This record gives sequence, C-alpha cells and structure tokens, in this order.
Amino acid sequence: MKRRRSGIDDDDVHEWISFDLDGETWTFDVTWLTSNWSCIYGNGCLGITEQPDPERNLGCCTHGAHFSDKEDRKRVADVYPRLRDDEWQFKGLAADLGGPFVKVDGEWTTRVHDGACIFQNRNDWPGGPGCAFHGAALSRGESFIDWKPEVCWQVPVRLDWHTDDNEHTTNILREWKRRDWGEGGDDFHWWCTEDRRAFVGDRPVYLSSRDEIVALVGEGPYRRIVELIEGRIVERGTEVFLPHPSLRRPEASEA
Repeated sequence: MKRRRSGIDDDDVHEWISFDLDGETWTFDVTWLTSNWSCIYGNGCLGITEQPDPERNLGCCTHGAHFSDKEDRKRVADVYPRLRDDEWQFKGLAADLGGPFVKVDGEWTTRVHDGACIFQNRNDWPGGPGCAFHGAALSRGESFIDWKPEVCWQVPVRLDWHTDDNEHTTNILREWKRRDWGEGGDDFHWWCTEDRRAFVGDRPVYLSSRDEIVALVGEGPYRRIVELIEGRIVERGTEVFLPHPSLRRPEASEA
C-alpha cells in the first residue's frame, strides 16, 4: 500500500537543491541527477509506441525530431550532408523524397519513414541500428550534441526556466517526463524514466550526462551542483539521497 500524507503520494517525491549564481536562481532535481538511470537503447528499450516494440530498436525516434527553432533546424541542415552513404541507411531515399525535413501542422520535423525518423538506421543496416548522427559523430571523435537535433540529445534531461515580475530568472533542470510530450505522451506504452529497468547505469546521471547538462546550463552552474552533491557525500560518508520514484514503485511487468 502506498503511504499518503496530505494527499501527496510518497512515490512521486523528489529532492531538490537550489542556489543563486550570477544573478539567476538554479534549481536541480537531485533525485534524478543522483539516480543510476541509463539509456538502454538496444538493450531492452520498449520504444514509445502504443505497444511494446523492443525488437525493432526504434527507441524514442518513432515520431521524428521536432526542431526547437529555426537555428536548430539550420544547424542540422548544415551538418546532415556530412553523413556518408555507409553511415546513413536512407540517405538516397531522403534525397528522392525531397529532403529529410517536412513541415507538419506548421512545425518543422525530421521526416518519418517506415515508422521512425528517417535518420534512424534499422536492424537490417550493415552498421547496425541507431541514429545516423550519433554514430557518425562518435566515429569522428566529435560530440553528438553538435550533430543531432536539440530534442534528441537533451532527452531525458530537461531545462525549464521562467522570469518573474521583477525580471529574475529561475532555471530548473530535471528529468523529461511524459507530460513534456504533450497529449501524445499519454499514448506511450512505456517511458524510460518511469521504469526501473532503465536504472542500471554504473554512474549517476550528473556524471554520465555531464556533456548534455553542461550544454544546457553552462560550466558554472554544473560545477556548483557537483560540489554540492559530492560535498554532501563526503560530509555524510554515504550517498543518502532520496531514491528515484521508479525504484520505489512496485516492479513493472514485462509487458
């Protein structure tokens, strides 16, 4: 039975650390950052379709990538021609179709082909399944952050911010939840940050996703949150952070 106090479900409680730096407030979801979540693409990821579909290895690329803005789209437009024929399964097809980007309901996205992003190589590709951008960047010794659409390298880390009536900005770094996909998130059979099977990493998120976090918040706030996390570990002699809710819920069925 779940314990409840004042209508709050204990299984959804997160721990946060907040501080001011350079005239802004920074708030970090420490429960998420100290968890051992890890991307399990190709290793049990069920995908984000309405039914579990681990065999196709499509991950969270089913609906293509929605560009955050014109600058994001232009950056990817400049980089995708660098993909070689042996790196991108659908390079020729994309050209035949008029390019890898399409405008849907007024928003630019990567084209969807055969149930997933056209940049997603499939199981029958000699180089194996996975994002063509990701593989190409790694093979060149470059950062995938410079290659992929922003949403693709950020998920499941998310930065929100708001400015109050006094023009003071508060930045909030947290995990990406179903709700962040809008109404479409309700149709996902599975979302990785909600399932304990994805919490199998050998390092906490604040270390394993360092590059993504720094790209979002900058070096200064990142160094400060690491100091606060690791200082607490040293002070208390153990990792005494609140376990992630996905590890406190009953284990999910293998649906």
